[in-house]
Amino acid sequence: MNFDSLKEKIIAELKKIYDPEIPVNIYELGLIYDIECAEERGGTTCIVTMTLTSAGCPVSESLVDQVRNIGYLLDDVPDLIVEPYLVFDPPWSQEKMSDEAKLQLGML
Repeated sequence: MNFDSLKEKIIAELKKIYDPEIPVNIYELGLIYDIECAEERGGTTCIVTMTLTSAGCPVSESLVDQVRNIGYLLDDVPDLIVEPYLVFDPPWSQEKMSDEAKLQLGML
């Protein structure tokens, strides 16, 4: 399994998930800190380390579920498990946003 290719596929799916309060996808928003993939028990597991814009985010469960469901969306990668790992350290800040996201929000 080419993990770089798999990570690119996961990133493409992450870019389809939007924070409902901010019209920017969670990847460009800087909510994704890391993606690590490994072969385990006959399949592939990818851990997506992510955060939220705030610990009290009202859609936290929905965003985490959407990330978890990426494993079901990639039909060409059988036995893929995408497991979100939610962290709050380091805390999210606007500095984590991509230039594309900042431009979209009129911050550049």
